[in-house]
Amino acid sequence: MQAGMDMEKLLKCLTNSLSRFIHLVTFGAPTSLPSQQDYKYVANSLKLFKRVLDNIDESCIHSDEVLCKEFEELDVVVNEAREFIENWNVHMSKIYGVVQSRHLISKIQTCSIKICETVYGSLESSSSTTSTSTLVDTQRFMEELKNLKSETVSEKLEEALKFVREQKVPPLELIMEIIELLRLSSTHELLKEIVAVEKENIKVNQPNDINYISDLVFHIRETMVNLESFKTINGVSVPPYFICPLTLQLMFDPVIVSTGQTYERDSIQKWLNNGLLRCPVTRQTLSHRNLIPNYTVKALISNWCDENNIKVNRTIDHPDNCDKSSSEDQVVSNLTIENGFDRLSFQKSNHRSTEESCSHSRSESTSTAVSSSEHLCEMSGETASDTGVSPHSYPITVSPLPDSSRDDTTTFSYVKQLVNDLKSPSNETQTKAAEEIRYLAKNNMENRILIGQSGAIQPLVSLLHSNQKLTQEHAVTALLNLSINGNIKSMIAESGAVEPLIHVLETGNTCAKENAAAALFSLSLLEEYRVKIGQSGAVKPLVDLLGSGTLRGKKDAATALFNLSIFHENKARIIQAGAVRYLVELMDPDTQMVDKAVALLSNLASVPEGCLVIAREGGIPLLVEVVETGSQRGKENAASILLQLCLNSPKYCRLVLQEGAVPPLVALSQSGTSRAKEKAQQLLSHFRSQRENASGRGKS
Repeated sequence: MQAGMDMEKLLKCLTNSLSRFIHLVTFGAPTSLPSQQDYKYVANSLKLFKRVLDNIDESCIHSDEVLCKEFEELDVVVNEAREFIENWNVHMSKIYGVVQSRHLISKIQTCSIKICETVYGSLESSSSTTSTSTLVDTQRFMEELKNLKSETVSEKLEEALKFVREQKVPPLELIMEIIELLRLSSTHELLKEIVAVEKENIKVNQPNDINYISDLVFHIRETMVNLESFKTINGVSVPPYFICPLTLQLMFDPVIVSTGQTYERDSIQKWLNNGLLRCPVTRQTLSHRNLIPNYTVKALISNWCDENNIKVNRTIDHPDNCDKSSSEDQVVSNLTIENGFDRLSFQKSNHRSTEESCSHSRSESTSTAVSSSEHLCEMSGETASDTGVSPHSYPITVSPLPDSSRDDTTTFSYVKQLVNDLKSPSNETQTKAAEEIRYLAKNNMENRILIGQSGAIQPLVSLLHSNQKLTQEHAVTALLNLSINGNIKSMIAESGAVEPLIHVLETGNTCAKENAAAALFSLSLLEEYRVKIGQSGAVKPLVDLLGSGTLRGKKDAATALFNLSIFHENKARIIQAGAVRYLVELMDPDTQMVDKAVALLSNLASVPEGCLVIAREGGIPLLVEVVETGSQRGKENAASILLQLCLNSPKYCRLVLQEGAVPPLVALSQSGTSRAKEKAQQLLSHFRSQRENASGRGKS
């Protein structure tokens, strides 16, 4: 009797739940609801199932516990699905909505089929006259449920997630289909989806499922970034590192987060305001919410826009003439330095100085891009490694674009005449021609290409040996400006410019020496010339400039030496030339060279001789001070040097401890960059190990 009453109660509850679900799907489902068609198919099938339940004669079926449990399970999942639909809003993740809907609909199918199979068996063995029509409806309902097919988007998402679960990247065609089906092709919709998934990641208690969805969204975002990089503005391809990973638009106010990634300020600030504390690109937890202006990228974008006559209105998504066709390769006025994810092209403007009149015509050159601005920017991956540093490890700085009245594109015939004047027997004619080429190559991309194609390189290289200091200065600065173009850089290197540049470095005036150092840095970006420059005797005069040059000269020298130190053999040459003594002096904050000094020292500390000289020159106290009060990047490199010193000798380890390194290292291990934390933790662990070993020896 009790079992019959329970069955009646359960049937009533289930019937009521089905009615509410069917009514909601039919009349009240939000238009933005994912898998809406799937829900409608299920709702129509459940109408038939409800009729089956309404016609069931409890006396004709066995009221066992299994069937009661099946009724309860179906009631629960139907209510879950109804609540999911009721709670759905446009700010939720479309992908999560489709995946969750598929999960709920699948559970409804499974529970309903199980009930029908049980009921069908009971009705088949029943002699009741009312069971025949119900039997037919039950059989029909089971067939409908078994033949129920999911929407295309649901199937595509399941296929893509299968790749993700196997730690594979879904095929591009599949990702593009998902983007189209879910209408994620606009940057606004994609950003909404990224934010929504991140919010689900915070609140959902199914970490594996939502992590897979998060991984899939990551692949979708990467695909969109790659597609965006094929767009052009005024026929010029947009460098991918100018595009915000969140908005997929050209950045205006780029900032760096704690993971080293760069974003548009407005977009990442909104991300943080939403309570999202993971880096959108690396998906690492942000150690702090501070946004550091990326002056380098901002200047690069400004230079790039000026170089290509692009006027961008911040209030629109993209200029009207953006299209997806890749433009003809156009050489932007730039120098390339490898960074963590691409080859970074950049240029830097001249740096006016009251003490040096020469700087007004120095181009947006590599070395000055590294040295002349007071704005220091830490870019992703810019740290020295422990055993051999990549070119993107050096702190890069860029100063504002200058106004120039001499960067108009010139004519081929005019340049040809200037090239002929470079070969004139008259020193005055040579000097004027070199000066004019220097200015023409200063800011104009087309001029550089034209000059390079007009045969100017070899005559300019020859003038590096001129006895006229001013001629020499104009020639070396012209070559520096021209080397901004990658093809012309190779032409300069192949013309045998290395030894003449070293000659200028040794004999030129102040401005010529600085620009010779910058030009050598430019050529050292060509890997094969990094070795040749070191072997050709450039290290000693660069070290001399590091010790006795102006601030800009020191920065140019440090930059060139840093790039040369990437090649292992050059480290010994730099140490033997006496660079460490100057670098230790430059760790004084008043020199404005701390970050550059510790970056180069971090390279040199990767060899035992470097550790020996750093300690001998009194570098340990200053390194501890940098760990305590330096910039994030400075702390990182200083901690790396201290680790190398301590691993190299127990004596250095004691000296580091005597300088009170433990408190700042503890602080760094908790609040530094990920690499700084790692180095600090390794140092602290090494200290503990040394102490335990000493304690063990004392007991024995």
